[in-house]
Amino acid sequence: MNYLVTVLPDRIQAEAAYLALEKEGINSTILGRGYKTADEFGLIDPKEQAKKQVQLMAFWLVPFGFFAGFTFSVITGLDTFAWAGEIGNHVIGGLLGAASGAMGSVFVGGGVGLVLGGGDALPYRNRLDAGKYIVVVQGSETLSRQATRILRQFDPENIQGYADTTSV
Repeated sequence: MNYLVTVLPDRIQAEAAYLALEKEGINSTILGRGYKTADEFGLIDPKEQAKKQVQLMAFWLVPFGFFAGFTFSVITGLDTFAWAGEIGNHVIGGLLGAASGAMGSVFVGGGVGLVLGGGDALPYRNRLDAGKYIVVVQGSETLSRQATRILRQFDPENIQGYADTTSV
């Protein structure tokens, strides 16, 4: 399944594009005020996805990091914190390992994207928030090419095609 995402500046152009596509027998969806929202359409929020991924990775990496840090401290016999004693050193090693696991879950799980942003969904959400409208066509590559020809006459701000690789 292919997606053709077109950003149009106002509601009138979005409706005109929708009608032109409908006239050619092409089904499309309008996103924007008064139509479907990004969430209703299924345009994922990258920040929410990154947050879920970080939490999932932390669930596994923090305990594993604690175990690895504790084990490393026991095996090496390092006396890094003399004031903590032997058991205290192992516990501190475990806590440092857990902290490393938490840090790893943020970096590997996509938490950096929470701060920096990223993904294609965010710019489209920002355009919807700015009052723009998006027309989405779903279908085969041939249908996408036909829809592209029709949509170009409306002088869109952006027109982008995507191939859905999740169904492969």
